Amino acid sequence: MRTPLLCFSATPLRRRLGGAFGAAVLAAAAELPPDGDTVASPPGANDWSCRPSAAHPDPVVLVHGTFANRYENWLALSPLLKGLGYCVFALDYGTVPGITSTGSGLLLPIGGLGAVPASAAQLAHFIDLVRTATGAAKVDIVGHSQGGMLPNYYLKFLGGASKVDKLIGLAPSNHGTTLDGITKLAPYFPGVADLIYTVCQACRDQAVGSDFNTTMASRPDTVPGVHYTVISTVYDEVVTPWRTQFLNGPDVDNEVLQDHCPVTLAEHVAIAFSPTALHLVTNALDPAHATPVFCG
Repeated sequence: MRTPLLCFSATPLRRRLGGAFGAAVLAAAAELPPDGDTVASPPGANDWSCRPSAAHPDPVVLVHGTFANRYENWLALSPLLKGLGYCVFALDYGTVPGITSTGSGLLLPIGGLGAVPASAAQLAHFIDLVRTATGAAKVDIVGHSQGGMLPNYYLKFLGGASKVDKLIGLAPSNHGTTLDGITKLAPYFPGVADLIYTVCQACRDQAVGSDFNTTMASRPDTVPGVHYTVISTVYDEVVTPWRTQFLNGPDVDNEVLQDHCPVTLAEHVAIAFSPTALHLVTNALDPAHATPVFCG
């Protein structure tokens, strides 16, 4: 797999591999993953030679949130799942050139800014690549914030239901957000709102009452055949009110972090690194072997 931290000419390698076979190998390497040279993968993710085991037959696809990227968002969960024997994959989506954040001493592009339907199409393509590479019929998805909601658009409108077994959302913006009332102030400051929404169409899409949320609400919260888990925190200051994260459906588990660990103060960002939340994730991925949830 190519790494964004290493650049080299493919010509000598093509000659060593030889002919059509070498060209095919390089073409595959160039295609996997589709965002290959934008952001480094988190530890444990995007080993395209990984083959699912009988114990964990579904690869896990990690979907980051708004103003985030795969590396920063999944520094805790990705190596944890890899250590448990899962094939783990993480994509970047919705990036806007020139918009960056700082992480681990590197300038890393932030994503999750583009329109949600377009980002969901990127996820659909990525999942097809994962299924082709691993030979798996279905994947499990774990997403944070927008990344926990966006896959549901894929399931509802892009034919993803037949390709996904489980969708687990950490503080997902399933029914939009008031951003603690900030979005209600937007009409009073149209210039500021337009500036934010120009850079971040996903922010507009996730606001309560948006056209996107009207479209999402036109169909039931869930689709048959997929098991949903929502993990929320009462201290969420971004996706508000926090109870709007819950889904309604016959195959849904809505979990509250503080029901398992009353002393945790994890909020919207920290939930992706909370030991209790990550334990809930691993239980949801493998409910047959679930264990009492650790409070931490």
